[in-house]
Amino acid sequence: MGKKKLPRFLYGGDYNPEQWPADTWAQDIQIFKQADINSATINVFSWALLEPQEGQYDFTKLDRIVDELSAAGFDIVMATSTAAMPAWMFKKYPAVARVDYQGRRHVFGQRHNFCPTSPDYQRLASGLVTQLAKRYGDNPHIVAWHVNNEYGGNCYCDNCAAAFREWLKQRYQTLDNLNRAWNMNVWSHTIYDWDEIVVPNELGDAWGPEGTETIVAGLSIDYLRFQSDAMLNLFKMEKHIIEQYAPDIPVTTNFHSLPNKMVDYQKWAREQDIISYDSYPAYNMPTYQPAFLYDLMRTLKHQPFMLMESTPAQVNWQPYSPLKRPGQMRATELQAVAHGADTVQFFQLKQALGGSEKFHSAVIAHSGRTDTRAFKEVARLGHDLKRVGSVVKGAGVHAKVGIVFDWSNFWSFEYVDGITKDLQYVPIILDYYRQFYKRNIPTDVISVDDDFSQYDLVVAPVLYMVKPGLGKKIENYVAAGGHIMTSFMSGMVDSSDNIYPGGYPGPLKKVTGVWVEESDAVVPGHQTKITIDGQEHAAHLICDLIHLEGAKSLGEYANEFYAGTPAVTENKFGRGTAWYVGSRLDHDGLSPVIDRAVTASGITPLTDQPTEVEITKRVTTDGQPLYFVLNMSNDQHELPLKFHGYRDLLTDQTARPTLNGWDVEILTK
Repeated sequence: MGKKKLPRFLYGGDYNPEQWPADTWAQDIQIFKQADINSATINVFSWALLEPQEGQYDFTKLDRIVDELSAAGFDIVMATSTAAMPAWMFKKYPAVARVDYQGRRHVFGQRHNFCPTSPDYQRLASGLVTQLAKRYGDNPHIVAWHVNNEYGGNCYCDNCAAAFREWLKQRYQTLDNLNRAWNMNVWSHTIYDWDEIVVPNELGDAWGPEGTETIVAGLSIDYLRFQSDAMLNLFKMEKHIIEQYAPDIPVTTNFHSLPNKMVDYQKWAREQDIISYDSYPAYNMPTYQPAFLYDLMRTLKHQPFMLMESTPAQVNWQPYSPLKRPGQMRATELQAVAHGADTVQFFQLKQALGGSEKFHSAVIAHSGRTDTRAFKEVARLGHDLKRVGSVVKGAGVHAKVGIVFDWSNFWSFEYVDGITKDLQYVPIILDYYRQFYKRNIPTDVISVDDDFSQYDLVVAPVLYMVKPGLGKKIENYVAAGGHIMTSFMSGMVDSSDNIYPGGYPGPLKKVTGVWVEESDAVVPGHQTKITIDGQEHAAHLICDLIHLEGAKSLGEYANEFYAGTPAVTENKFGRGTAWYVGSRLDHDGLSPVIDRAVTASGITPLTDQPTEVEITKRVTTDGQPLYFVLNMSNDQHELPLKFHGYRDLLTDQTARPTLNGWDVEILTK
C-alpha cells in the first residue's frame, strides 16, 4: 500500500460485533464474503468497553475482532471511539459535557456531547487513542484510521468562553481592532476588557434558532469559526498520535449533513489525508442534491473521497423512509462513485437488536437471511465493484466549471437581519448547481481560496462576504480571460460582516459593471416578473434595483415601479466576462442566463442530446475516460446516441440503448 493511500476499492461499512456473541462473528464474515464485501469499519463507539474505568484498558474483545477480520482477508478501518463518552467520565468530570445554546449543561447520554475545549476530555481521549495506536499501529490489515465520528454541535460553556477570548486575541491582537471589526459602538457594546466578551448564545447577543439571528454578527460568526477550529484541534490531536505509530496509513473523519453548518469542511480538508462522507438522501430529495454534495467532497482536496456511510435500504431517523425501489440502492451508490468516491461503505453491516438505530437497515438484517431482495442487491453491487473497482479507483474528474461554496458566507448570509427572513444559502447554491447537472457538465464545488484559473467559468451566487483580496482576485481572473457569474446579495460585507461603503456590490462593482441602489423583498403571494429573451419569468426572494456602469442589460423587470430597469446584466472586463443576476430566478428563468455563460466560456457538455439520464465522467490515471450513465428514476430512458457502441464495464457487453429504471452503465470506447 502506498503512503496515505487505500490499497484497493473498499466495499464494506460499520460493523459492531461487540454487540453480538463472539460465536456469531464467523458466520457474519461468511455472509459478507458472499456479497464480495472486503472491508469493515470497527470500534466506532466502544469507549466504555475499552476503558471501563479511568486508566484501565481492556482490548480483549477488540483484539479478537481484529484477528478474525484479518484472518478472513478483510481490510480494516479502525475508529478511535472518541465520539461517545462512557458514563463514568460524566460522573467524575461533569465539565466534559457541553453547555447548549440555551445555557444548559448536558448530562450523560446520546453522543457528540463533549465540550471541545475540556482539558479532561482532551486528556482522556488522548490517552485512549495512544493505547489504540500503540497496539494496532503496525497492523498490516488496518488500511485507514477513522477519528471520532461526524463532528458537529457547539458548546457555550465557561471554558469555551475563556478559550474563545484567547482565540480572539490571536485573531485581533488588540481590543481596538476587535471593537472596530465587530462595530461595537452599536448599542453600547464597546469592550474594554477581554473578560467582558461572552459567548453568543440565547442568553446573550443571539436569539431564535441557533445560527440564524444575532445582534452582533461579527461576534457570532467568529464564534462559529472558533468552535470549528476547536473541534479541528481535537481531530489534529488524535491524528498526531496515530501518525507516531502508523505514519503511512491515511487518517480521516467522516463529514456529514447538508452540509454541516458547524464545521468548515474546507479548512478541515487540509488536515485530512482523504475525505470521507456519510450520505443519506431522503426519498424526496432531487438527485442533483446528493450529486452536489459528492462534488463538494471530491473538490475539498481535488481527489477521490470515501463514501464512509450510506444505507442498503432504509434509515431510521428520517420522518419518512420508504423502501428503496428495485435497483435504486445500486444506482444511488454508483452515483457517488461516478462523482469521485473510491469506496462504498454502509451503516451498517449487521442490524442492531436494540437502541435507537435498531430499525436502520443493514447488510445482515434481523432475519439473518441471504435470500432477501436487499441482500441480493448488496451482493450484486459487490460483484460489480469487484469487477470495476481496480479500474475506477484513483480516477479523477476534470471540471471546467467551479461553483463557489464558502463556510464564512454560509454563516454570515444566514445571520442577515433585514430585507427578508427567507435567506437560506444552500438552496440558492443548488439553483445554480442544478443548471450544470441537468446539462451534464462536470462541476467542481470550490472554495474562495481555490485557483480560479483552472476553470473556464466560476459561479459565485450570493457571495455576500468578500474577504480582503478576493475582489482583486476575481478581477484578475476575469481580466485574464475568465468568466464569472454572481448574484444579488453579493459583495456586501467584509470578513467581519461590516458593509463595504460606496454601494453594492462593493469589491465586485468594477468587474460586474453595476451599482445596486436598493434591494426589494418579494413578499409571499406577490408576483414580480423578469423578461429575458422575450419570455417572462418569476422573480423570487429579492429584486435588486440595478444601475449600469459599463455592463449591458440581458433582462429587465416587467412590473413594479422598477419595471424596465436591468435585472440581469453582462459586463466585458479585460478578456473575460462577468454576469450579475439581480433576483432569485426559477430553473427556467435561470436557464437562458446559464446558456449564455456556457457558450461564452466555450464549455462543452458530455452530450449535446437532451436526456433524462445523469452522465458524469471520470478519467483514469492512464487517461482512459469512464462515462457513468445513470438512470436515477423508476422510468425507462434512452441512452444518448453518442454512447451507442461503447462498452459497458459492468457487463463487458456493448451498451444497451435503453436503460430501465435505476439502470447504470459505466462506458468506455
